[in-house]
Amino acid sequence: MAFEVVGKIEKIMDTAQVTATFKKRDFVLLIQEGSYPQYIKFQATQDRCNLLDSYNEGDDIAVTFDLKGRPFDKGGETIYFTNLEAWRINPASQAQPAAAPQQQQPTYGSPAPAQTNTPPPPPPPVGGDDIDGDLPF
Repeated sequence: MAFEVVGKIEKIMDTAQVTATFKKRDFVLLIQEGSYPQYIKFQATQDRCNLLDSYNEGDDIAVTFDLKGRPFDKGGETIYFTNLEAWRINPASQAQPAAAPQQQQPTYGSPAPAQTNTPPPPPPPVGGDDIDGDLPF
């Protein structure tokens, strides 16, 4: 499942060679949404580690990523890991527009949506278009 988010690069870590065949590079994106800033850590793996080479801390970017998760058994206890796997990074000015605007969910303390006093339209007549066909008068 692919997602996209736009934010400012807070921190870019060095590429880490985890095993002989696996490398990863973490980075943190600052997202200003709502009242509190969010610092979200992403991971780029293998050849995608180079996606960050042309960016610097403080740059505004759009990150397309997959949400990944897996269990790991550690001494009889199962631990669950979640990763945000970045696979495309573009300047924020090139962010893909959303397919359709989503209705914003109300937040605690926000005013209720405005109500109108207009009644709903009347329901359509029952029985089809032939209104006076079977009437006895």
